Amino acid sequence: MKNTFVLCFLFVFAGPFSANAQVDPVILKINGENIPQSEFMYIYTKNNDTPSFDDDSLDAYMKLFVNYKLKVKEAHEKKYDTLPNLKSELTEYRSQLSLPYMIDQSLNENLIRQAYERTTTEVRASHILIRCPPNAAPKDTAFSYKRCLALRDKIVAGQDWVTVAQGNMGSEDPSVKQNGGDLGFFTAFQMVYDFEEAAFNMPVGEISMPVRTQFGYHLIKVTGKRPAFGQMTAAHIMIVTAEDMTDEEKKAAKDKIFEIYGYFKAGEKFEDLAAKYSDDKSSKAKGGLIPVFGPGAKQRMIPIFEEAVYKLQKDEEVTEPVQSPYGWHIIKRIHLEPLASFEQMHRELKLKVERDARAAKLKDAFINNLKKEYNFADPNAAELVAFVASQMDSTVYLGKWTGLQNTSKNAASLMRFADKNYTVGDFNGYLLSTQKKRPKKDSYEIFAKEAYDAFVNAEISKYEDAQLERKYPAFKSLIQEYSDGILVFEIMQKEIWDKASADTVGIRNYYEAHKSDFPFPVRYDGTLYRCRTKDIAKQVLTYLGNDTMTYDKIQTAVNGDHSLNCVVKDQVFNSETTDAFRIEKKGKVTYRTFIKGTNKTYLWNKEYCIMDVREILPPRLREFHEAKGLATAAYQTQKEKEWLEQLHKKYTIEIMTDVLHAIEGSGK
Repeated sequence: MKNTFVLCFLFVFAGPFSANAQVDPVILKINGENIPQSEFMYIYTKNNDTPSFDDDSLDAYMKLFVNYKLKVKEAHEKKYDTLPNLKSELTEYRSQLSLPYMIDQSLNENLIRQAYERTTTEVRASHILIRCPPNAAPKDTAFSYKRCLALRDKIVAGQDWVTVAQGNMGSEDPSVKQNGGDLGFFTAFQMVYDFEEAAFNMPVGEISMPVRTQFGYHLIKVTGKRPAFGQMTAAHIMIVTAEDMTDEEKKAAKDKIFEIYGYFKAGEKFEDLAAKYSDDKSSKAKGGLIPVFGPGAKQRMIPIFEEAVYKLQKDEEVTEPVQSPYGWHIIKRIHLEPLASFEQMHRELKLKVERDARAAKLKDAFINNLKKEYNFADPNAAELVAFVASQMDSTVYLGKWTGLQNTSKNAASLMRFADKNYTVGDFNGYLLSTQKKRPKKDSYEIFAKEAYDAFVNAEISKYEDAQLERKYPAFKSLIQEYSDGILVFEIMQKEIWDKASADTVGIRNYYEAHKSDFPFPVRYDGTLYRCRTKDIAKQVLTYLGNDTMTYDKIQTAVNGDHSLNCVVKDQVFNSETTDAFRIEKKGKVTYRTFIKGTNKTYLWNKEYCIMDVREILPPRLREFHEAKGLATAAYQTQKEKEWLEQLHKKYTIEIMTDVLHAIEGSGK
């Protein structure tokens, strides 16, 4: 219930509002605490789609605003804001809300647009990989680079790409034996970003210089580009072949796939043949169905497979047997989903951009902008970081380092920004508080330099996060309203709802004093049939004329294999709370009335409805057990009213009516 309340609250109150920083007069005081006009206006405009600024409307809403702020005030007085669960909830919410403010939004949008453009295009490339771990020593990195460069020289000199890739000291990608380095077609997010960036920026036929990724150094040759077809759902029947098979075994595999294809052409179902004969254990039980592939999908297929299925012109078409390096396939096109528009894919692409290597690019750009904004300077960093490195030992890789033993430079200034100074001692504290097991570096100097860069990023990010309320009024308003919202919910839960619900005597007494507030209107005991079409409704009416047909038999007969043709409910229906009885015309709401027996078909919410009434139950007052839920809610409302009256007496309230009525647009 709590999360639902908060979400609803945010839906009502969340939204941009820029207060005038120079003129934001006080509009309300509660016990001397000033509440600015901007806070009232933020809530007033978000609670009203078409706000009226006449004095009566503003006065009426101010009463609601005062009541709300009184609850907030009381929650603070009773220290609800110190409850660990509420503090944790607010911290978590703030961290989520701050994310859009902690990246370079302009660059982010550019990367989203770039990702979409790359999703609309497929690039085919081959590569040669020379492995080199990200944390390799400089001499190992240089050796891998030179190996990669030597292979490039061979190809540029005229040697065949596949020969070089598969030859001695060639590509270290295990799949090179099957594909000669051919990676097939790919789009955005289907390769690591550094590889994707290089491939998409190369013309067809060009061979790249060595490209570094997390896997090592790559030579890349772009062999083709084409518009993206869209995401493909397909199924296949596969007979596996392998290099170590004899010629007779390979011929037997070929004969088998063509025999299976013959069964299909003779009329046997593709799915049955897949289940019976396919060697692909992951798909045969699903009629040969394989994961979706194509632009934006995680799954990629080998080029010859993709080419075969994309040549099919319509869904349900099937290829002749196709040979790949892994065997023989018969492929069925299930469905081709065309590429969505940029607007439709924006949210999905945004999440992907912020989760892959592009996120590091966004973070770096953001930090660099903040350094300029806050006049970042660290002229002595190289010398002081080297000093820290000189006191490190192997325990830094185990997460057990005890810190600087020589503290002579603890007070030395390491970096400055935004009039804040950070010392060597601060860096030492950061190292101790964040240490954990880490991969070994080539030197302690490299370890310390990377740790210092992380320290700089962490401190600038922390400082910027603390400035968000000051820099962004919309952010400040959201945090304020969320904080107030969870406090109000918590105090209402503890002080009103829980206490009132537990007061069984009070609820009973309230019911006895207000019985007339809990009437049953006319009710109908019967069956409501909601039919998808007029013809289905006619079938239902025909069956209703047969005394042997009960409502469940009618539903079964009409629906067959289509469970939504006719939806049936058999119960007692309240004439004023059943949506299907509601008639809204020119802003007025009335409700349908029915006679005993089968009533005429009527149209509601694009459905054809039939009400079959067994008995009409006349209006009467609810008994206590029938009204208990309603009585409890009404009793809670009464207790809230009494509580608010106490708060009005407890706190001094001063409304600045002149400020309220001077709001721009208010009527006179």
